[in-house]
Amino acid sequence: MIQRAGRRAAEERRVFDGVLTALVTPFRDGAVDERALQELIEIQIAAGVDGVVPCGSTGEAATLSHAEHQRVVEVAVAAARGRVQVLAGTGSNSTREAVALTLHAKEAGADGALLISPYYNRPTQAGIYAHYAEVARRTSFPLIVYNIPVRTASNILPETMARIAELDQVVGCKEASLDLAQVSRVVARCPSDFSVLAGDDAVALPILAIGGRGVISTVSNVTPGEVVELVRAFRAGDLARARQAHLRLLPLIDALFIETNPIPVKAALAMRGLILEELRLPLVPISDANRERLHVVMKEHGLL
Repeated sequence: MIQRAGRRAAEERRVFDGVLTALVTPFRDGAVDERALQELIEIQIAAGVDGVVPCGSTGEAATLSHAEHQRVVEVAVAAARGRVQVLAGTGSNSTREAVALTLHAKEAGADGALLISPYYNRPTQAGIYAHYAEVARRTSFPLIVYNIPVRTASNILPETMARIAELDQVVGCKEASLDLAQVSRVVARCPSDFSVLAGDDAVALPILAIGGRGVISTVSNVTPGEVVELVRAFRAGDLARARQAHLRLLPLIDALFIETNPIPVKAALAMRGLILEELRLPLVPISDANRERLHVVMKEHGLL
């Protein structure tokens, strides 16, 4: 990693690292179940996570109204009470909408914002940069760039990420390209105080090994303590323990992504009695065959 000349010192920048859980949004009778959301956050904090991420892909942000989106962020901030960081999902394929959601998260007391690269529009690399530059300029708030080509139909190339990383407000990225060579180039090209976070649980350990600083995890909804153990073991230099934790989690990771996220993770949480298994269309409940497979894996993992 390199340090860019003229960049603010790392200690002056908001750092996001460790384990941040991409929270599901629990529903009850079609509305956000605020009590269940608060209880999920308490479970995360008790397990030692470093932060929570409301209103991301796992939180079904695409189907939340603006009022619901804002309320979920407010509930998360209030529930966290400063004990862990709140990185609010505020992305949109409309730059104006992303600015508005980010400004609300800032006013609500979140610690930063996670912004997915604009989807459907398929902007050029220049357009992607301009999007983040405008949000940064308009909000003056710590931002994490979210690169997930499978959902956005565009990929933020390493040279573009390095350019975005020069913006003072952009403090890191969530990399879900599943391309470890690309992530390596992102780490190499970006400043040393830029937090590269894994966006897929299956590659959390490999990304840590090439210089990543943590993971924004879906699996930690179900078993936060084990994801925390993996990251802490790696940080402590205990690679054998980190590898053991990684390999133990793999069957559960596979089961929790057997269908579109967050369908399986909501089913898993419902199996544990933590939420109702309620999704919003166009997402539908997990198939019977995959439910049975998930149940078996959860039981073998000691979660049921």
